[in-house]
Amino acid sequence: MTKIKAALCREFGAPLTVETVDLRAPEGREIEVTLDACAICHSDISYADGGWGGDLPAVYGHEAAGRVTALGPDVKGLSKGDPVVVTLIRACGSCAPCASGRPVGCESPAGASPLTTTDGTALVQAMNCGAFAEKVVVDQSQVVRLPEGVDMAAASLLACGVITGVGSVVNAAKLRAGEDVVVIGAGGVGLNAIQGARIAGARRIVAVDMTEEKLAIARDFGATDGVLATEDKPWRAAMKALGRGADVVIVTVGAIPAYDQAPRYLGNGGRVIMVGMPHSGAMSTYEPVVLAALGQGMTGSKMGDVVIQRDIPWMVDLYEQGRLKLDELVSNRWRLDQINEAIADTKSGGAKRNVIVFDTSA
Repeated sequence: MTKIKAALCREFGAPLTVETVDLRAPEGREIEVTLDACAICHSDISYADGGWGGDLPAVYGHEAAGRVTALGPDVKGLSKGDPVVVTLIRACGSCAPCASGRPVGCESPAGASPLTTTDGTALVQAMNCGAFAEKVVVDQSQVVRLPEGVDMAAASLLACGVITGVGSVVNAAKLRAGEDVVVIGAGGVGLNAIQGARIAGARRIVAVDMTEEKLAIARDFGATDGVLATEDKPWRAAMKALGRGADVVIVTVGAIPAYDQAPRYLGNGGRVIMVGMPHSGAMSTYEPVVLAALGQGMTGSKMGDVVIQRDIPWMVDLYEQGRLKLDELVSNRWRLDQINEAIADTKSGGAKRNVIVFDTSA
């Protein structure tokens, strides 16, 4: 067992506590990664607030990057010292979703958590990662090797926010060049959906958010137009900017009003891609006859429907070319002992992504 520092959730809605915990050595196809950075995603916050249930005590955190420091006996293709991005997407490679090219839907159960408290109590390794910690032990399928020299704080965003946003456009919506896009929510995932639409060749990209400040940032990432969600019937302003209804609407926030309104932005044959995740039990309403009559659709997208070994390398390449923004997404860097402050700052809505950074030189 290796002793590490980790931020534990012992009670939903309560501050996380930074404690010393035990991490077992990697087995089979597992690897140990000593983390340089872990970004804070709204999904971590929703879980810690009890929005989706689950067992406690738990270690959250799932957008991470670091270096391989130990390998199980069955690992192939990785070496100690390799820089990697760590995702929550654990894929067996042989179940029906994996075999059909959709590893985000892998149906094989996860193994036992590698984490325990110092008194032997089992700790939940939330979302297959438990990355609010100095080290993680994860399955080899969850990581992608990075080129040397990539900033790890920026690279950590590739684990979720970037692949979810870009993937929602490229993989889920299958955006064609020249189509029009509305992105509801200009936070971390929304900004990546916007730049995904720009990269994919959208004609116009309308960002919808609550403040002019967020809309200005959205324009920096590729939005051609901005609409305040606080307007009366904001879909009318979006249609005016586009000259018609949108081909694609990406909902990147877990707000029920956003889901209620999303189909109203659509044009004939358009599709809503549902990315943001409301709390369990929250319900949305829409008028199905309109969708049926106009041939519209609504589709859920988990993690941008990515195949990480395929999609993350080309996103890294775009980043190195200057065509995909990552550094600009990092709002602030925090120490692990500042995690509750970083979470509070994230909840305030002003940050694109707050990142926990670790001192790996110690």
